[in-house]
Amino acid sequence: MKSYLHDSPFKISISFNKLLEMYEEVAKNGSKLQAENARQILEMADAYPELRHGFSDLNKCGDYKEQIEILLQDSFSPILSNNEIKTAGLPFDNNIFKSSQRFKKILKDAGDGYDLQIRNVPEEQMYILQCAVILSFYYKKGDLAYKKPLFYDIPDKNGILRHYRIQYNADFMEFLPTDKAKTLTDKDIEELLDGFDNLELWKEKFPPNSWIASGFVISNIFDVTIDDSISDLKTTLLEQSSSDAILLNRFQEIFRSIFNISDLQTGFSGYDEHSYVFEKLTKGLPSYLLWEKHEEDCDTILCEKSSQILKGEKKYFSISDIEKAYKLSQGAMPYRALYHQGYKSAILIPITNEKELLGVLELVSKRKYELNSINANKLNDVLPYITAAVIRNKNEHANAIEAIIQNEYTSIHESVKWKFVKEVKHYLEEKNRGNIISFKDIVFKDVFPLYGQIDIKNSSIARNKATQKDLITQLEQLSLIFDRVTSLMKFPIYEEYQFRVLSYLEEVKKSFKTGTEQIVMDFLKEEIHPSLEQIAIFNSSLAAMVTHYEKALDPSLKMIYDQRRKYDDAVTSMNKKMARILDEKQVEAQHIFPHYFERYKTDGVDHTMYIGNVIAPTKNYSDIYLQNLKLWQLVVMCAMENAYYELKPSLGVPLDVTSLILVHSSPLTIKFRMDEKRFDVDGTYNARYEIIKKRIDKAHIKGTNERITKPGKITIVYSQKKEEEEYLRYIRLLQAKGMLYDKVEINELEELQGVIGLKAMSVEILYTYAEGKSPLTFNDLMKVIAK
Repeated sequence: MKSYLHDSPFKISISFNKLLEMYEEVAKNGSKLQAENARQILEMADAYPELRHGFSDLNKCGDYKEQIEILLQDSFSPILSNNEIKTAGLPFDNNIFKSSQRFKKILKDAGDGYDLQIRNVPEEQMYILQCAVILSFYYKKGDLAYKKPLFYDIPDKNGILRHYRIQYNADFMEFLPTDKAKTLTDKDIEELLDGFDNLELWKEKFPPNSWIASGFVISNIFDVTIDDSISDLKTTLLEQSSSDAILLNRFQEIFRSIFNISDLQTGFSGYDEHSYVFEKLTKGLPSYLLWEKHEEDCDTILCEKSSQILKGEKKYFSISDIEKAYKLSQGAMPYRALYHQGYKSAILIPITNEKELLGVLELVSKRKYELNSINANKLNDVLPYITAAVIRNKNEHANAIEAIIQNEYTSIHESVKWKFVKEVKHYLEEKNRGNIISFKDIVFKDVFPLYGQIDIKNSSIARNKATQKDLITQLEQLSLIFDRVTSLMKFPIYEEYQFRVLSYLEEVKKSFKTGTEQIVMDFLKEEIHPSLEQIAIFNSSLAAMVTHYEKALDPSLKMIYDQRRKYDDAVTSMNKKMARILDEKQVEAQHIFPHYFERYKTDGVDHTMYIGNVIAPTKNYSDIYLQNLKLWQLVVMCAMENAYYELKPSLGVPLDVTSLILVHSSPLTIKFRMDEKRFDVDGTYNARYEIIKKRIDKAHIKGTNERITKPGKITIVYSQKKEEEEYLRYIRLLQAKGMLYDKVEINELEELQGVIGLKAMSVEILYTYAEGKSPLTFNDLMKVIAK
């Protein structure tokens, strides 16, 4: 037994003085029977003065064994000895001189090699705690006595670790200073109260063996295995640094204590609701349901009954006799997997977050009936903590996966995210095994593309005009400043600045080019703006002109940005409106059939969709879904056009938009491109589609300089006769609904980087506009807007 008294502020003296004082009180004031008994005990003690005065030699406990039995007869009732767990011994030590029969049996079952000691109390901390007792009992400085629960961990005869809480009764203790003890001042005590972890400080104030601890303590001990196991389980579940193997061993110890089964085994099967499969989380955490497999479909691993109970009712599924269930079910799962692994009884516990199944905790035993529906209820108290830990672990796992996806792949559309998650899970599993692997290509074969765009007509021309106007305004203001400067003072450098300002002004007005903007900006920022600081000092009128000019500049660009801001604000408003409509409608489209969707905002909004069975392998795909999405796309493009021309009068910049749809009826293979962090078509043949998509909006009608896209019309580009017939059907429907005009134009397209044979079908949109008659053609709408 471990002793904490070899390095202690105490000298120990085993004394029954306090107990005898209590008997003296009983002899005076107790009942007749109690008083008589007390007097007999006091007479016996008077014959052995050392029992009252105390002794330090622990061997004398044996010499006084009979007398100690008499002294403690009221504290240790023989009637309760086989039930109570109680000891009498030294304070802060494991030396015991009296114990109940049940405690003796507990130590006997633990075996000869067991060494009784208090759990998790370091020697240096015990010294400080002993000093704290002196502060509390002797100096009366509040309740500073050690209140942390103390425990014994003692294995039973089956090797299961059981936990016992120790509750000390120190009524029979006295603490007295020796001549070595230091008298503590209030300042000393304040210093100690702020220095709990400073062992040297405590030893300075309480030198070793400078106090006498006289008396004995009675320990009342309680079996708290279940409660302590639950507490230990909470701690284990909160830990994040331990390996899976360590956590599994601790889990098994805890559940073995709860169920009192020495060889109980614990496993776990995670559940992925997106792919409808059970899966092993790591190699360190076994799954007895999956057995030798890494993952398995839900309907394969569970029978109808177990699936209904675990997934539907979310209740425990207990199998008290696996062999019997295996035979009755003719070898059905999950009985087959458990039976062939040699298990005889099991409890399967669904871990849920109310809405969905997260996984199944598996407890299995080698004996029949040992696990059953009755003792399954022992888990009621711990299940909330297990669930919370699984949710936390699942969230952390999902966050880890998401972080890798974001780092390696960037943001991924929800419809294809399952495949990225699967790849990252495989990567993490191999990494946990110590293997070095790279990410595989994410590829989807046989998907059908749908592409559309709503674009600002001549956006680069509109942007250049806005830039030109701003530069003219800025250069004209600077010209006025330098004109005034040169009239007031004859500085040649200012004349030179004025000459270049006027030269740039003429160039911007007459032959503005894309590169002109940057040249002028560099000139102004590097030469003109630094000179204005000095110019403003010359007189108040110049200072006012410079201040007026500087106020007109954009604070961050240091350039006049009025017309460009109007243009950028108009484009931003248009993009936000179009993107919002597209995103809202996309939610509806996903209900038609899950498909990949992406959109981009530039000077307009374009979108790409890919649909196919490979995108949603758990769904039953057919061409009807593709047709639905084609018609959906056409309707949404009409809605976006209407929304834009409702918005147009508020933009402040006269901009028109054009709309285009690209049809491609042959299936493609798409692969995630790591360099651009996006999906793109894969293979030489499929590259033809990508070429068309990137160039199509600039294409011309064959034999003309006329663009295929025009404001007020939706243009549909295709190459096959069946595509033409299909979209004519859709157009006729929308014409009947008053969304499209009656006339349809069909034209051939010019050759596009070696791609020939393309056609374009154009049809006017009929607009619904608040101030005009409904429906309106584009020309009619423009007249209404121009009012």
